[in-house]
Amino acid sequence: MAREKFQTLTEQMFYILLCLRQELCGTDVMTHVKELTHGRVSVGPGTLYNLLESFLQAGYIRETKVEGRKRSYLITQAGQQALEEEYRRLQTLTADYESLTGGAHP
Repeated sequence: MAREKFQTLTEQMFYILLCLRQELCGTDVMTHVKELTHGRVSVGPGTLYNLLESFLQAGYIRETKVEGRKRSYLITQAGQQALEEEYRRLQTLTADYESLTGGAHP
């Protein structure tokens, strides 16, 4: 999978990778994202499992455990790097906003 596909991460992608810094199964990822964002971001099963498959193919996560239909995942070094790059990109956006507005909030 080409790196370009993940040049910028959606909120759902960002939070999935962030949550997978600890080993979790898909159901736990959905719960953690919702709790972490206080319900602002939710990830449905269809979206989650499509993204997990894409992340697996890209080498951003690895499968760590399979118990029947339950699979657990963990972020890889490549996934951590993508997460950090997105974090830096978001910081740059914030700095640009503050620079142009003097830090004023809308």
